[in-house]
This record gives sequence, C-alpha cells and structure tokens, in this order.
Amino acid sequence: MSDRLENLTQALLEAAAKAGAEAADAMAVDGTALSIDVREGRLEQAERSEGVEIGLRVLIGGRQACVSASDISPRTMAEMAERAVAMAREAPDDPHAGLADPSQLARSWDIAALELADPSAEPSAADLERDALQAEAAALAVPGVSKAQGASAAYSRRAIHIAASNGFSGGYSRTSRHISAVAISGEGLGMERDWAAESRIWQADLPAAAEIGTLAGQRAAARHGSRKPPTGAFPVLFEERIASSLIGHLLAAINGSAIARGSSWLRAALGTQVLPAGLTLREDPHRVRISGSRPFDAEGLPTRPRDIVADGVLTGWTLDLATGRKLGMPSTGNASRGTSAPPSPGHSNIALTQGRASREALIRDMGTGLVVTQLIGASINPTTGDYSRGASGFWVESGQIAYPVNECTIAGNLREMLMRITPANDARAHLSHVVPSLLVEGLTLAGA
Repeated sequence: MSDRLENLTQALLEAAAKAGAEAADAMAVDGTALSIDVREGRLEQAERSEGVEIGLRVLIGGRQACVSASDISPRTMAEMAERAVAMAREAPDDPHAGLADPSQLARSWDIAALELADPSAEPSAADLERDALQAEAAALAVPGVSKAQGASAAYSRRAIHIAASNGFSGGYSRTSRHISAVAISGEGLGMERDWAAESRIWQADLPAAAEIGTLAGQRAAARHGSRKPPTGAFPVLFEERIASSLIGHLLAAINGSAIARGSSWLRAALGTQVLPAGLTLREDPHRVRISGSRPFDAEGLPTRPRDIVADGVLTGWTLDLATGRKLGMPSTGNASRGTSAPPSPGHSNIALTQGRASREALIRDMGTGLVVTQLIGASINPTTGDYSRGASGFWVESGQIAYPVNECTIAGNLREMLMRITPANDARAHLSHVVPSLLVEGLTLAGA
C-alpha cells in the first residue's frame, strides 16, 4: 500500500508541474474504518468505510491553492492540477507561503520503532459487536444503573504518504481500536448519565470491554440524585479525564496562527511564567504506541521533543513554516494538514509534570469545593482568556465528597487559573495528552 500511495503523490506532482505550478506538495491517504453500535442488547448500527483520498497544493510565487478528490484516475489528477493552478493564479499573494528548503527536510527515520500500526489481523464485525455487547451488559449490571444509552466498538487503519517538489517523500500507517459505553441512572427528570471509553493503537493493549462498561455504570450510578451546588468562590478540581482541556486552552493560545494574528491571550507571554514554577509541559512526538506520534510533520520537517513550558516559563510558540516566517522564527516541526487545506500548526503528544499528591489527597486538602467530571459548552474569549463553562461533578465538604452536582457554571481567567494549578499524580501514560487531575484555587461558581 505504501508504494501505491507514493506513486499517487508522485503522479500528482508531475501533473502539477505539467499544469504550470512552480512548486507543489501532495498527500495520499488510504483508510479503513469499521464501527459497531449496540443498544438494549441488540445491534443498532454497523458502518464500514474504505477509500483513498488525494490532495494537492500548488504554489505560484506566494500564491497557493489546494484541491482534493476521492477519484484517483489519471484524468482526475490532471484536472485537479489544472484547477489548482488556475485557482492559485487568482489567489492573494502570501509572501510567507512556500515549501521547506531541502536542507530543512527529514532525511531518515525509524517508523517501525514508533509501533504506530498493529500488525495483528483486523477485527471482524462480530468481534466488535461482541465487545460492544459486553460493555453494555457490564454497565447495566452495576447497581443503580437504570438503562444504558448504548455501547460502541470501532477499528481503523490509516496509511498516509506526503511528497513535495522539494524532494521530500515519506509515509507511515496508523491503527486504532476503541470501546465506549454510556450508562444512565435514575428515571424521568432525575436521570443522570456518564460514560467510559478507551482507545489504543495496538488491540492487545486495550482493556477488557466489561471493565470499560463497569466503569461507565459506576460513574453514572454515582451521579444519581445530582443537585445544584452553592454559588461563590471555591477551589475546583478538574478530574483527569477532562483536565487536559485546560492545557488545551494554553496550547491553542501559543499556536502560531493565533500569535501571528495577534488574537491570543498569551501573545505577549513568550519568556514569561505561564504555569507555576516546577511544572514543565513537554511535547514528544516520538513516544511508542501513542496516537499523536509521527516521524515528520506535514511539511516534511523532522519532529523532535521540546519543552513548550520549562519550569513554568513559556519557551516558544508552535509553528509551521508559514507562521514561523511571519514571526521571524524557524518552524518547530509542528505542521499538520488534511488533503483539502494547506498546513497549519498543531501539537502532537503532550505531557505535564505530575504532582506528588493523589487525587484523593487533593480533595481532602481542598476543604470545600467542586470536583468537575464533565464540562458542557464553552465560552472562551481567545483574546483575553476569560473562561466560562457549564459543569457537573461532585460537591466536597470537609475534604469529603458530599453529593453529586449538575447545572452549574465555573468561571475565571485562564492566565490566572493556570498560575494557580496544583497537579495530582493520576495521569494515564497511554494518552496522547498526559495531564493529571488539576486543582485550581478560587474559581467563581454559579449554582443554586
């Protein structure tokens, strides 16, 4: 398959040159996806998709255009190239657009060492249905669960190849196996739901379906009898499964696209403290069997580990070639793209320094406050960092969980919030974003 995709990208580059492009890059993606949904012990939906997509970006000076297709015939590729060149000639000039210099390109990599593609056989639809049924049955078996909203199991395999007229050519494959379940406690207007899900690159690493379903059921049962919490300023603990959203806001704010536009609440923060001293936020695109790993970025530049935040201090932006040129900085090897759009900056695997205390210890020490297990909606001002989100979870009194809560809002300012975080030690190492539960002092809570 890799040879086929490589041949497709080379054919696209040849078509672009023939159509009059001065430079071009191409992408070919071959994907297979299979998903099974069950509900009430019966198959509800089964989907399978297979196909190849191709994408072409052409450049004429600083003018660029992108086109994509799912038809890989020579005629279609020739038409794509002609259309892209015509579009590029009408596009606005961008002095920062362009391919990498050949000296910048990744020259060698060991894709096998990353173990991104599981060599075991693709699971059958029956295998996935069995997993989904086991997860749902396990959720229903938990005392306090009134019904299951359903369970799902899925598998995907994706191969990608990128080539450019500057001489770069490279590709790799990636697999994924997934199981999830949603359970409900209570009846009528008193119903509460919660979920559990697990994904792995290698099927052998995936937890048992019954274990995932049981966790979904336990979470839903614990939410029975939820009510609104009091209003005021309280400490808030973001549970591990949602804590990465806080770090995600930081990552969005240091994205080169936002910095180049001047629309980030961290636009003047380079070299300043953005997290408490002692905390480091590290990006490592070379972690084994992790979904965000990759040997090179979407512009053919080598990827490398780096400390985005070191000892609390922001060390750099996240850049592709174009945003780097706009800011007078080199690319950080973070270009991402699909078949229908030009590259843009994006992160891979992220890990935040874990704390010494457990989640339970942080709850004990917080006294009175809120443990957030789910976030609903969002109102985030990307320029000021003002933060407001609906939330549900558990109310804590005297260091003990007192009762489940829902229908409340938490608010603050991200710059201030991130400077007041205390991490727990419960981050899961298999995730692409390894972020533990985070205690944030002094948030505004609107409840009853």
